[in-house]
Amino acid sequence: MDAVVKVFCIHTEPNFSMPWQRKRQYSSSSSGFVISGRRVLTNAHSVEHYTQVKVKKRGSDTKYLATVLSIGTECDIAAMLTVKDDEFWEGVSPVEFGELPALQDAVTVAGYPIGGDTISVTSRVVSRIEILSYIHGSTELLGLQIDAAINFVNSGGPAFNDKGHCVGITFQSLRQDEAENIGYVIPTPVIQHFIQDYEKNGAYTGFPILGIEWQKMENPDLRKAMGMKPEQKGVRIRRVDPAAPESGVLKSSDILLSFDGVDIANDGTIPFRHGERIGFSYLVSQKYTGDSSAIEVLRNSEILNFNIKFTSHRRLIPAHNGSKPPSYYIIAGFVFTTVSVPYLRSEYGDNYEYEAPMNLLDKLFHATPQSPDEQLVVVSQVLVSDISIRYEDIVNAQVRITGQRYEDIVNAQPVTNLRRLAEMVENCDDEFLKLDLEYEQTVVLRTKTAKAATPDILATHCIPSAMSADLKALRPWT
Repeated sequence: MDAVVKVFCIHTEPNFSMPWQRKRQYSSSSSGFVISGRRVLTNAHSVEHYTQVKVKKRGSDTKYLATVLSIGTECDIAAMLTVKDDEFWEGVSPVEFGELPALQDAVTVAGYPIGGDTISVTSRVVSRIEILSYIHGSTELLGLQIDAAINFVNSGGPAFNDKGHCVGITFQSLRQDEAENIGYVIPTPVIQHFIQDYEKNGAYTGFPILGIEWQKMENPDLRKAMGMKPEQKGVRIRRVDPAAPESGVLKSSDILLSFDGVDIANDGTIPFRHGERIGFSYLVSQKYTGDSSAIEVLRNSEILNFNIKFTSHRRLIPAHNGSKPPSYYIIAGFVFTTVSVPYLRSEYGDNYEYEAPMNLLDKLFHATPQSPDEQLVVVSQVLVSDISIRYEDIVNAQVRITGQRYEDIVNAQPVTNLRRLAEMVENCDDEFLKLDLEYEQTVVLRTKTAKAATPDILATHCIPSAMSADLKALRPWT
């Protein structure tokens, strides 16, 4: 238990609705634990958007300044921290990791929950082992369900088996209106993947996924129509991410039969342990960026074998910004930015999945990037000024094309990302700057007037720069 520490963090979150600002800072506390290599593990959300992190050992009255080595926002396993002060490491032995527990195994959860300053230890039982959707990163990975709710402060603490080995990190609970006394633990395979990824690459590269959407094949008529024999099992590929390497070999309506020699059932599961099955995405989650896998597919009643190489996967609307401030670009009061889940949450609240416009939700759940650098660019708002009169009601409108002559609509160029938009606007020397937005909405500005008006508009609204630091650093137009 001496390896369990309390983590104190000062957070300063970006303001995604006004990306040139940050929100008011706030403090939080959570749990963590010492592992080998003079490192501390905790949850990613415990230190996300940190400006200062400190840790305190059990029984100590001293908080030690910590350095964040890596944040695994995708799976919320971690942040990995270290402390330079040698005094912190005195008398502390790192935890040892144990094997994945079985159903009904007892686990002991340790941490610093709300209600006191001393360590809390509770015994719980593993009630389910399955692929879970991780709330913080919207990633599906292996997870343990235990029969106890986990509060925010206890999050990040270790779960021990009866041998005193760590079998997971506590990280989330269901809301009280969904279920009572249910909590979740990130198990050792996921933890070790994160640690080994950091050790292998010097940074967190993430969990690769197979860039496909698939359909269960449990309906006998569907299987027969797809040319499957009675003894064949697998899942139908609905579509392939065009930006993923798999798009070079896989096609829609291929039947995925096996992954690395493991047969896939019609419901998408594979054998796991004795008497257990689990989603085949578990096999994918064991891979690292750069690894290869053998897959077997059925296409037009012919069995084909391919080798695919995994790369880091990205969505058109990413679930996270990797703790980086949002990008933005401003011209004549038009604020352009990119859409992400944090942006949707900032604009529409925690219930953004119900409150956001349908066109954005459709892209969130179904759209895939057509190129590795594609972003969904929107006019988030239009700052009031003389030049933007009658455009002020434009909010979160997706940009389609920009930067061409007013009369040259046919040959207009597409906007693939925010950097490309900034480049096109900065380089535009035509009389008119034309912005084509979704639903055939058009904005027309005189180019010289728009560029000349921008500094005064920025000053009026106390905005320090017309573009974010990342765009300044790239500046392809200079």
